[in-house]
Amino acid sequence: MKSKLSSKKGILLDIGAGETRRRGFVTLDKRRLAGIDIVHDLEKFPYPIADETCLTIVASHVVEHIKPWLMIDFFNELWRIAKFDGQLAISMPYGFSDGFLQDPTHCNMCNYATWQYFDPRFPLYNVYKPRPWQIERGFPQWQESGNMEVLLIKIKENKGDADGKAKSRKAKTR
Repeated sequence: MKSKLSSKKGILLDIGAGETRRRGFVTLDKRRLAGIDIVHDLEKFPYPIADETCLTIVASHVVEHIKPWLMIDFFNELWRIAKFDGQLAISMPYGFSDGFLQDPTHCNMCNYATWQYFDPRFPLYNVYKPRPWQIERGFPQWQESGNMEVLLIKIKENKGDADGKAKSRKAKTR
């Protein structure tokens, strides 16, 4: 396990892995299941993972279980542990699809526009100004099953984003 977490290139992380095993991936889940490397609740921040260590993060059928009011914090935490230019691969049911509506634990509906809140190239980003991701060209993708796939790439913050704004506000109040 320690060798997986200390890879010089970066670790491959499967969050909310459940009983799925992806070869070469470190697994994280809040349930203590066989094969889970890190037992941790995805809605509790910070995760026990060092800054900028994940080359790829897979979130397969996880985001729809995150409480909506924690979405910004959740994505900011994934941004913290991702390397720059690291990938966040998301697969989930499209909001209001049968796949979303069938599961009583689904609480977070997303659609194609949801991801624009995380990408500074879109006006919706300015609503919350979270840590910045870039939507990879060609995504989101929809499947006939009602699922959606999204690929986000971690990008660097501008001085005016998140921390820069907090610092400038703090300076003005002194």
